[in-house]
Amino acid sequence: MREIYLDHSATTPIAPEVQTAMLEAMREAWGNPSSMHLFGRRARDLIDESRVTIARALGCLDAEVFFTSGGTESDNMAIFGAARVAPAHRRHIVTTTIEHHAVLHACQRLQEDGWEVTYLPVDPYGMVDPDDVRRAIREDTWLVSVMHANNEIGTLQPIREIAQICRERGVWLHCDAVQTFGLLEVKVDELGVDMLSVSAHKLYGPKGIGALYLRGGVKIAPLLVGGAQERELRAGTENVPGIVGFARAVELCEQLGHEQARHIWYLRERLRQQLQECLPDMQVNGHPIQCLPGILSVTFPGVSAESLLIALDQRGIAASAGAACSAGSIEPSHVLLALGMDESRAMSTIRLSLGRGNTPEEIDIAVEIIAEEVKRLQRRAVASAPVQGI
Repeated sequence: MREIYLDHSATTPIAPEVQTAMLEAMREAWGNPSSMHLFGRRARDLIDESRVTIARALGCLDAEVFFTSGGTESDNMAIFGAARVAPAHRRHIVTTTIEHHAVLHACQRLQEDGWEVTYLPVDPYGMVDPDDVRRAIREDTWLVSVMHANNEIGTLQPIREIAQICRERGVWLHCDAVQTFGLLEVKVDELGVDMLSVSAHKLYGPKGIGALYLRGGVKIAPLLVGGAQERELRAGTENVPGIVGFARAVELCEQLGHEQARHIWYLRERLRQQLQECLPDMQVNGHPIQCLPGILSVTFPGVSAESLLIALDQRGIAASAGAACSAGSIEPSHVLLALGMDESRAMSTIRLSLGRGNTPEEIDIAVEIIAEEVKRLQRRAVASAPVQGI
């Protein structure tokens, strides 16, 4: 049985070059980066070099990059860190209904502490209207947080327009770019953001390492206290192999450039077109153009997403229903409900997300298997339905 991985938005496999770089760091730079001796300096030098690499990719200064344990910590660090330095008369945050839970749950926690949060709606494609952001900003607004691209449906948000509005109103803008960094060009000055979250394991790097970009002049409070690491903004001995692996993964993405995105987009369109030919009642979710190259969210009416995913897994195909971090939940995706989808259709939706290692042959095999399983489950659903009029 051939194994076909179509869940790259959940995580990507570590690139061999990244593994090599991490192993070398483990062997040669195992010292504590805060130590002044030779062993510590070796580790510190690798951290500094890696920071420069990631800053170059983001188009910022290396002093504006702070390493974290991943996207969740970066989001939390931005939101809670900004909240802790807010003046007492500015305790209002604006975000959207389709943000990652790392943002939504952080905002909900602040609400418990007395903050006001405005959750902006999105259109049926999952896109927020910049004018809604403009109308939502008040005199007491301190922060706006809007993701660059949604992790379930792939829709890209108009971050540049939102950033301009935030600048005009004197409000900080945080952007979760976990899904875009390494796949699309993410330059902080072009986007106009004040804070931006990124993660290594979405771009063929290791899990457990990410970064937060903080524009110069933006001062937030630390989440973790203890040592003076990360210029006193993130205490704790640095994950040197993870940081090195992150930087190497970024370098590989830079080398591949637009070709990587073009390849993945071609595969996505091949997958979409063939599935629609086999399953004409299939619904594609998200924006058809302003979207990530590799995410295809599809609804199969009358089919349980859970049953379909189990069947696909048994036949070697890995996919997901909504966000991977909600895999243990039986609740419908908050993102799909925000699009106006009813619960039944939301529970019939799966996410297929492609990566640079996928091939056209894999796509063709996956289409055949998915079509077979969807039709089988639809027939079973019809056969088990109660007979009307008896």
